[in-house]
Amino acid sequence: MRVSCGRLRSGLRFAAGELFGTAFERAPDAHGNGLGVLLVPGFGCGDRALTLAAAWLRRRGYRPAGARIGLNLGCTTELVGRLERRAEEHAEATGGRVVLLGQSRGGWLSRLLAVRRPDLVRALVAASSPVLDPLGAHPAVVRRARLLTRLSAAGVPGLLEDDCFTGDCYREHADSLARPLPRQVPALAVYSRLDRVVPWHLCQDPSAECVEVESSHTGMALQPAFYSVLEPRLAVWAKGDPVRTRRRRRAARVPAVAVRPVPASHPEPCS
Repeated sequence: MRVSCGRLRSGLRFAAGELFGTAFERAPDAHGNGLGVLLVPGFGCGDRALTLAAAWLRRRGYRPAGARIGLNLGCTTELVGRLERRAEEHAEATGGRVVLLGQSRGGWLSRLLAVRRPDLVRALVAASSPVLDPLGAHPAVVRRARLLTRLSAAGVPGLLEDDCFTGDCYREHADSLARPLPRQVPALAVYSRLDRVVPWHLCQDPSAECVEVESSHTGMALQPAFYSVLEPRLAVWAKGDPVRTRRRRRAARVPAVAVRPVPASHPEPCS
């Protein structure tokens, strides 16, 4: 049976409406104030995995942007570096620090960046993200990740390497994940006891507000409950950035440099 493109689009819109209710209607008070939000997908996923999150944010006055790190299969050190550059670009485009919203591996990559560059990060949201032990996911998932190291050793570029599991790369980032978040970076960790990929207790970041919802691992960004938790916290973060406010106040207190007039020179009379 053939289905027209118009009917298919209508069906998708209906499904989105059923899933989110009024979540995709423009909020009466679009409280985002242009706050930048950088969306970081999970392992094996690209930016399109968070398309619905981007639409939800945009309708509330935020400025979402994709992380542009491909399918999130690469070396941790390389990905955090790329994420840092992307955050710099989005902070420049939006005029201030940005919120990092990451799912699964994207959440703990975002946390690494928040520890490294709090000057870029307004807040952190980690959804189903095992920040306490990234290798504590389901054994089948870890096995698939380790398979990528074999492909990398065989010459396939852009994939995880052995160093990401046992070498200096792993030790450096494990130490960084164990550090508390900077005080100027509030954080939200959303987890589910129904998660069959990541044990829920590994998502409970001691530096974050931890909130439980009912969701599968990969379906977190599709759950209305997730957005109900997220919305009021984003609104608070969008009201004003205390770091930017302090910088402006300091700039306002800098006294203007007085320019002393240079007296006109008087040539000596000719003798």
